[in-house]
Amino acid sequence: MTDRLDSALLIGAAVLLVAVGAVRLSTRLGLPSLLVYLAIGVAIGESGLGIRFDDVELTRALGFCALIVIIAEGGLTARWSTLRPVLGMAATLATVGVVVSIGVVGVVVHLLLGLDWRLAFLYGAVLSSTDAAAVFATLRWLRLPRRLVATLEAESGMNDAPVVLLVVLLSTSSLAGHVWWHEVLLVGYELVAGAVLGFGVGMLGRWTLRRAALPSSGLYPIAAVGFTVLAYGVGTVSHASGFIAVYVAGVVLGNSRLPHRQAILGFADGLAWIAQIGLFVLLGLLSSPGQLEHALLPAVVTGLALLFLARPLSVLVSVAGFRVRLREQAFLSWAGLRGAVPIVLATIPLSEGLPGAGRLFDTVFVLVVIFTLVQAGTLAPVARRLRIAAPAELTELRVETAPLERMQADLLQLEIPPGSRLVGVHLDELRLPVGASVTLVSRDGVGFVPGPDTRLKVGDSLLIVATARVRDEVERRLRAVNRRGRLARWFGEHGADRNK
Repeated sequence: MTDRLDSALLIGAAVLLVAVGAVRLSTRLGLPSLLVYLAIGVAIGESGLGIRFDDVELTRALGFCALIVIIAEGGLTARWSTLRPVLGMAATLATVGVVVSIGVVGVVVHLLLGLDWRLAFLYGAVLSSTDAAAVFATLRWLRLPRRLVATLEAESGMNDAPVVLLVVLLSTSSLAGHVWWHEVLLVGYELVAGAVLGFGVGMLGRWTLRRAALPSSGLYPIAAVGFTVLAYGVGTVSHASGFIAVYVAGVVLGNSRLPHRQAILGFADGLAWIAQIGLFVLLGLLSSPGQLEHALLPAVVTGLALLFLARPLSVLVSVAGFRVRLREQAFLSWAGLRGAVPIVLATIPLSEGLPGAGRLFDTVFVLVVIFTLVQAGTLAPVARRLRIAAPAELTELRVETAPLERMQADLLQLEIPPGSRLVGVHLDELRLPVGASVTLVSRDGVGFVPGPDTRLKVGDSLLIVATARVRDEVERRLRAVNRRGRLARWFGEHGADRNK
């Protein structure tokens, strides 16, 4: 028993360290890290080192646990001021968009691959969810308008909930004997109840953590993540959506001024990385490469239908009531990344023994590998081609050693790109609000403390300290100067998002 445990710890530690190193390699090569993790799982599986693993039930359970952690991290790091303007559009994409995507993929798969309607719509349901891990890991490396990033992240955090419910309904016999509107009401109840329960648990966590005097600072991150998991448990026990409860609780906690907030975010980020690594490696281990060849053609057909028909139509229908430019709709269509979530969802009909579920799993696995490689690797060029890249957007730095929490302040970074109207502006001409200051400028690899007469140049990197009260105003002012220069206000430019 001890020898087996020692061997398992040895292999697990080696895989974890290789996966961590692979993040840097995949970044340099421009490959999504999730594909590297899947490859590691395949390499140590039955076709590689010979480790045989075929426990679908365990994969499904561990996959759901990993998704809870990943979605919780997404909620904790989402800023309400950025999320609020896109909440309606993201919710529409996560509900109406999902229904449209399922319908389009189901019809195409039924007509072209000859599958029965139930299995065809199951293909659509499994593939209709954008993957939170893939979206969070990929978009945060890109400099895009905050509204687009917030919409895609919120959509990926919310659409898991309705999709899981629909996949379970299509995978079991629970549909028999019920009229369609009964199932619609059931899904609606679970989503609304999950959101309400998640908000309640998040407020409870906020009240508790702000008043509790825990003996160690390391306990606060554990407690914060524990409240998000509690939200999932309360939701599922109440027959509501646990996934939407996790996301809502994470958003509430992440936007509260909690003690040791930066440590909480860092801890959640580390847990999310471990969850992603473990999940993708496990799914790669479960796959059988020898059986994937027959799934290539169905995967390509289904993927093309998803990429060029289902996703664009779902975006078009979902954003019809919002002011979204065509080029931004095109990017939203292209950026609907699929990752581990569809593969995890494919284990549900597989564990239920549904006829055709094995072929579904193989098809989804192949599709995710091919289309993640195509989509994730082309997001930056597509953004530039559509002229929506925003290289001058601010990014938040997490500095655990700075006493920023006690000061209720944030540390922001801004890089000056070519073509920005910030070039040539003196610091005193930025006219940042009281409570914000540029504390350091890095130029040509050398850092210095700037003065009021410091003139900004292309490639400068600025560190800005801003109190929580004025952070949003700082961002609006810098966006305005970036677009129209030091006289931005004279031109009526106030830095608001253009596509609101």
